[in-house]
Amino acid sequence: MQPDSSRGPALEVTVLVSVGRHPVTGRARRADQDARGVELAKSLPNAEIGLLHAGRLSERDEPALRSYLGMGFAELSLLEQPEGADVVPAVAEALEASSSQLVIAGERAEQGEGSGLMPYLLAERLGWPLVTSLAAVESVENGQATLLQALPRGQRRRLKVRLPALLTVDGSAPAPRQSAYGPARRGQFDSVPGSVCDDEPWSQWQVQPARKRPKRLKIVKATSPRDRFKAAAAKSEGGGGQVLTDVTPQEGAEAIFKLLREEEVLR
Repeated sequence: MQPDSSRGPALEVTVLVSVGRHPVTGRARRADQDARGVELAKSLPNAEIGLLHAGRLSERDEPALRSYLGMGFAELSLLEQPEGADVVPAVAEALEASSSQLVIAGERAEQGEGSGLMPYLLAERLGWPLVTSLAAVESVENGQATLLQALPRGQRRRLKVRLPALLTVDGSAPAPRQSAYGPARRGQFDSVPGSVCDDEPWSQWQVQPARKRPKRLKIVKATSPRDRFKAAAAKSEGGGGQVLTDVTPQEGAEAIFKLLREEEVLR
C-alpha cells in the first residue's frame, strides 16, 4: 500500500498474520483477529503497510495466506520457520531490521498453542509498549498515537502511547473486508531470512483435540412465585442454565398470570 506523500512522512505499519482454523470445519482460513488487524491498519491515513507471516508455505496454508493479499496487497513477507520452532526471536529480528513504527497482531492464534503470550514476549524482547484489545486508532502525530481500547460491557478507554508500539486486536476491532480473488492470486510471497530457534518445551508436549465438558447448572431457590418467575426469565451472564426446585407447572402458570395482571398487560 503506497502512502500519500503530500501528507508528510509515511507511517510504517507491520501486521503479523497467521493461518487460522475454521471453528466448525477445521479448514485453514485467514485468522479472524489478524484480518481485523489488517483492516484496522488500512484505516490509518498515510500508512505504508506490510504483512509478515512466520511459518512454512505449505499447499494447505497457501490459500489462507493469499486471502490476506486479497485485501489489497501486492506482496506478503514470509519468514520461513520449521514446524515446532520458536518464532519470537526471528520475528523480533525482522522487526528490528525494519523501520516499523506500529506492529499490529491478533491477541491469540487459532492453531498451535494459542496461549496469547506471543505479543507479550515480543514486546518484552523489543522493549516496546503493548496495548491490548485495540478497537481503533484515532490519530498518530508527533511520534505519539491516540488509541481507543475496548473494555468489558461495551466501554472504551482512550490511551496515548509513544511509538514504536505493539498493538493487539480482538473481536471489538472493525470487521475485515472480503478478500478479492484476483488480487489474492496475483500477490507474491517475499521470502525474508531469519534465524531458527527450537522450542524445546513444545517438542515435549502431547497435543490432542479438546473436548467440550458439560457445564454445571446453578440451582435457584425462590420463596415466592414472583421470585421464581424472575429467576426463570433472567438470563445468566455466563450463558449457563438455571434449575428451579419444588415448583409445579400449575404454580408457575399461576405466577405468570398474576404478574401479568399486576403489570396491566392482560386487560
